[in-house]
Amino acid sequence: MKGDTLILFARAPRLGTVKRRLARETGDMAALRFHRGQVARLIRRLGHDRRWRFILAGTPDGARWHPGVAPHPQGRGDLGERMARALGRHRRAVLIGSDIPALDATDIAAAFRALGRADAVFGPSEDGGYWLVGFGPRRPEAPFARVRWSSEHALADTLANFSCHRVALLRRLRDVDTASDLRELRRQR
Repeated sequence: MKGDTLILFARAPRLGTVKRRLARETGDMAALRFHRGQVARLIRRLGHDRRWRFILAGTPDGARWHPGVAPHPQGRGDLGERMARALGRHRRAVLIGSDIPALDATDIAAAFRALGRADAVFGPSEDGGYWLVGFGPRRPEAPFARVRWSSEHALADTLANFSCHRVALLRRLRDVDTASDLRELRRQR
């Protein structure tokens, strides 16, 4: 349904500012190459699908991207505040990060289908976080309150804010945060 919105949250591709945990182990250039490739791949795979409106939400605000790429600003605040604001602008929206290589259009379509019967949908990641979050019109006032970001508790902390809401879970995927995640990705390919 075209009223659905897919939001890709991404950091501007600048050396030394992207995938910092990965960069500590692989170097800034390797982390930048991975990040650039992932963002480009997701835009190609998901950005022109007619089933939803696609928005690239970039940070920092006002950063220069590739020619032809005009991201919407994420604005100020911590990750939860920025995500809540981006999702809150739409009746039904799904937000994804840029570091999930196995993510494809079938996952996004499944998320929007889940929002037909649930108030929220999450795509759990293997590290205890999540690679996707989506909301329908019924959502908590503070959906990301007290979340311990970048920890194995991120999904559980967020789900605690949805105790009075119907929640759907999608398949578990691996995000790439470390060199071992990147090695596992290459081994699977």
